[in-house]
Amino acid sequence: MVNKKKVAVKKNVQSRKKSHKKTKIIKKSIRSKIIQRKISKGGNVKRVPTGIKNLDKIVEGGFEKNSTNLIVGGSGNGKSIFAIQFLMEGLKQGESVLYVAFEEKKKDFYANMSELGWDLEKYEKSGKFFFLSYTSEKIKTMLDEGGGDIEMIVLSKKVQRVVMDSITTFVMLFERDVEMRGRALSLFSLLKSWACTSLLVYERDPLIDRKQSSRILEFEADSLIFLYFTRLKKERERFLEVYKMRGTRHSKNIFQYIIRKNVGIEVSSKPYSGKLDRFKST
Repeated sequence: MVNKKKVAVKKNVQSRKKSHKKTKIIKKSIRSKIIQRKISKGGNVKRVPTGIKNLDKIVEGGFEKNSTNLIVGGSGNGKSIFAIQFLMEGLKQGESVLYVAFEEKKKDFYANMSELGWDLEKYEKSGKFFFLSYTSEKIKTMLDEGGGDIEMIVLSKKVQRVVMDSITTFVMLFERDVEMRGRALSLFSLLKSWACTSLLVYERDPLIDRKQSSRILEFEADSLIFLYFTRLKKERERFLEVYKMRGTRHSKNIFQYIIRKNVGIEVSSKPYSGKLDRFKST
C-alpha cells in the first residue's frame, strides 16, 4: 500500500515537471516568434493611439509601440478611466487587451465602469478583453516565476495592450529603494519582453506629494503623464501634462480635460493659459 502511494506521488511529481517543461517550451517558442516579428519590422517608430480625445495630437500620434508608460495622479483624477479608454481603443483596433487590477474586485470595477457606459462583461465574452485580479504580493511571485499567469495570457492570447492598476501597493512592499528599483527594473524588462504596449497607473498627487518611491518608476518609464485635480476659484478642475515621452516631440503645455459619460476623458484642444504656480491643492 505504501509502495503504491510512493509510486503515485512519484508519477504526480514527474507529471508536474513535464507540464512545467512544456510550458517553458511554449513560452520560448512564442518569445522567439515575437523577436523575429520585431526584427522583421525594422527600426521605424510605430505609434499606438491612446483613445484619449486630443491627446494623440500633442504626442505625435500616441504611445510608442511596445513602450512602458506611467500615468501618475491623485484620487479623483480619472486614472482608471484613462486606462480603460486606452484598452477600449485597442479593442476598436481588433487587438486583445488585458487589465490587471491590484486594488479592486472585478464585480465592483465592472459596475463602476458600466456607469460611464462601458459594458466590460460584454467585451470579456468577446474573447478580446481579459481581466485579472492580483494582489501586490502575487506580483512579486510573478516576477520570481518569470511571468506566471499574466505572461501565459499575454503570450497565448496575443495581448497587445496591458494595464496594471495600480502599482502603488506593489511599490510600498519594499522598505529599501535599492530593492524596489531592482524589482521595478524586472517588471519593466518583463513587459518589454512581451512586445506589448503597457500602461502602469500610480497614485500620487504630483503637486503636493513629494515621495521619492515613484521617482524610480518615473525615471524608467518610456513616458510619464501627470494628472492634476486642483481647486481654481470655487471648483476643482482637471489638468493633464505630458511630462516626458521618449523619442517624441510632445507638447510642453498643460491641458484641461473633462470626463464625460459614454466618452471618458476629453482633453482640451487648446493649452491652459494659466501657470502652474497658480495651482492650489486645497
